[in-house]
Formats: sequence, structure tokens, C-alpha cells
Amino acid sequence: MKPKLTLIIVSLLTMSFTALAQLKNKPEKVENFMDMGFGIFVHWSLDSQLGSVISHSMVGASEDYVKRYMNELPKTFYPDKFDPDEWARLFKVAGAEYVVFTAKHHNGFCMWDTKTTPFNIMNTPYKKDIVGELVKALRKQGLKVGIYFSPEDFSILHKQGNLISRNTKESQVTDNPELLAYDKRQIDELIAKYSPIDVMFFDSFKIGDIAQYVHTKDPNIMVTRGEIKTPEQKIPDTAMPGPWETCMTMGTQWAYKPTNEVYKSGKEVINKLIEIRAKGGNFLLNIGPKPNGEIPIEQEERLREMALWMFVNNEGVKNVRSLPGLIKDGNMWFTKGNDGKTAYIFLTNEPEWFKGRRRNYSTSIIKTTKDTQISVLGQNDLVVEYSPDNHPISKFEQLPHKVEFSVTRAQRLYNDKIWPNAIVVKFTNVEFVK
Repeated sequence: MKPKLTLIIVSLLTMSFTALAQLKNKPEKVENFMDMGFGIFVHWSLDSQLGSVISHSMVGASEDYVKRYMNELPKTFYPDKFDPDEWARLFKVAGAEYVVFTAKHHNGFCMWDTKTTPFNIMNTPYKKDIVGELVKALRKQGLKVGIYFSPEDFSILHKQGNLISRNTKESQVTDNPELLAYDKRQIDELIAKYSPIDVMFFDSFKIGDIAQYVHTKDPNIMVTRGEIKTPEQKIPDTAMPGPWETCMTMGTQWAYKPTNEVYKSGKEVINKLIEIRAKGGNFLLNIGPKPNGEIPIEQEERLREMALWMFVNNEGVKNVRSLPGLIKDGNMWFTKGNDGKTAYIFLTNEPEWFKGRRRNYSTSIIKTTKDTQISVLGQNDLVVEYSPDNHPISKFEQLPHKVEFSVTRAQRLYNDKIWPNAIVVKFTNVEFVK
């Protein structure tokens, strides 16, 4: 081959690999993701039968334990109460925009009908494609489909005769070519079977070129973990430029924990959503279904409390952005509408706010204009039930260095007339103080 021709070919190959390395989430997909704000994470696998931590009990386990885990647990995994339509309806009413489901966790057990391994849901008494059933149900409710996928795979490590661990070279696709090829075959299968997939979440210390590989297979997939920051079980101290996503459990464990579990209250979960959105992130709130496919009542209760709050206040959570440096003032958190002129003020930690009572506030974060209007999300400010002499109209006054405003909790949401969760005040046509 002539030297000049060789140089041209090498240059073209270099350009091709450079272009591949630069593949990222599409900007419009990033913006759509940031608009969504709230999603549901689902951790579920065959070890939910034991109530153990998902997958990780295999690390440090005896050979007998590992063999029984892989050979015996599939024989008793029978989620006959799994109702994907009921799940999807609950997620929808809770205000979620997307759902991320553990198609394969670190244990390597596949919750879909795969040809890559017999260690999958079709080789259980249930014999139905759980991923496929859930994807279909989510789409019926207009929810975005997210797939969690672990590139680390304990079943492959065991098959290779390697130590089951997340901290060895062999556990990572960057140092285990057989594992990388296997993962790519499974990703090919998931994309072929369930497209359009909206979100993919890769849970591994090293993912090599897997995110890039997904972008080449389907550039419309938004890769979260693997391409953006996804703090786990914590919220950043300050606002971060988007996109980013906090994933967090309701209790202490990702998968179902039948005993010894301590749950966050519904109010805590709602306040975490408010803080995350004020700081510019998405909140991926986790549930762990029971082995029979039911959502534990403690988890459903919190989703129902979220449902009521989101039904009233979702406007302040979705299609909004943060105000870096202006996210909080006392117990008030702020988000900004995408029009750049609307402020949402979340009044948190206001105890014993009885229906019909008025409270007063002030803030220097916004400045009103002649066109500014104020309202409380969910209510019309015209009437307090059974109190005809109560006039609950929201009011504000622009002072030289702050806005003073007063609002009434006028809407009756609970029978005891006391609302324990945040209310959201909306200001339109404002200027944000830098």
C-alpha cells in the first residue's frame, strides 16, 4: 500500500474513532429529562424472596450459598400477583414521568426473555417476560421507559471461575472482554425487544464504551448513570448544573425488606423532591416489590401521599429550572418556570396549618412588576369551605428590598382540615434578583 494512501486511511479511521468518542446525550433529550423532574426506580429480582440486599449477598458467600442462589431461587420465584397495569397507574397518579426498572442487577439474573443465559425469568415457574409486560403497561400510561442494567455480572464471574466481587479487575468490562461482549449482546437484545427505550442507567464502577455503544445503537436513548451525575442516597449541598439525578430509597434498602425496615415519612419524601428540584436535579424514588409482585403497603402509602401532593403542585416541579445561588430563603425553596418569568415558592415545614388560616411571608429573591399575579397552586382563592366570611385571596406588596406576601391554606385536602405538607405559591411576571 502506498504511504500516502495509508496516511489517508489512518486519518479517516482516527476521525471515525474520535467522532465515536464524542457521542453524548442529545441536547433535546437532556432538556426533556430535566423537565420531567420525578421518576420511580424499581429494584426487583429473585432474591426478594429472601428479603436480602439485592445481589450483594453473593459477595463473600460460600460456594454452597452461591450454587443454591443460582439454582434453587429461580425454582421458587413466582410473582403471580404482579400487575404491571396497576403499577403503571400508581406511578402515573404519583406524578412520575419515567420509570427505571432493574432488567439485570449485579447478580446477573435477567427479568426478560433472553437468549443469552438460562439464568432468567423464563426459567422460573412464572415463565413470563416481566420487562416486556411492564414496558407495555408504562407506555399505556404515557410514562417514559427506563432500563437499569448492570455491566457487572456475578453469574458470569462465577461461570469463569473468578471471585465474585465488585472490586476485582475481572469484575469490570474494561478488563474482562468476555463480559463486555456478553453485556453488549444483552443490550442489543433489550434495544431490539423494547424500543423505544427512553432512559438507560448503567450501574458499574467502569462501563468502558457501553454508553457510547448505546448512542450508536439508538441515539435517542438518554444515558443517565454512565454519562451524568447520579448521587445515590444523598442530595448535593448546592445546586449543580444539569442534568443530574438523585436516586434514593424510601427505607434503608433498595429491594424488598420484610422486617427491620425504617421508612421515611411521606413529608420527608416530598421535601426531598422539593430540595432536589430547587437544586436543578431529578428525583428517582425507589420502590422494592414483594416476591409475589405486590408493592408493599408502606411504599404504596408514601406514593399515594406523593400523589395527592403532586396532583395539586406538579406545576412547580415539572418543566422548571433551578435558580443557582437563589434556591432557598429560610424554609422557602424556589424553582423557576421555563418562561423565565414565573417563580414557584415552596413553603415547607409549616406545622399545623389549619384550613382557612392565613400566614405571612417575605422574600428578596424576586421583584414584582405591574403585571405580576400571585396564587396558591391547586386553589382558586375564592372560598373556604363552610366559612363564607373568610376571603382567602392571596396578596403581595413590593417593598424597596423585598416582597411581602400572605396566603391562606383554603383548599380542604384532608378530612381533619390540617395539611402537613408544603404548599406552593406561584408568582407570574416577576424579575429574579441576581
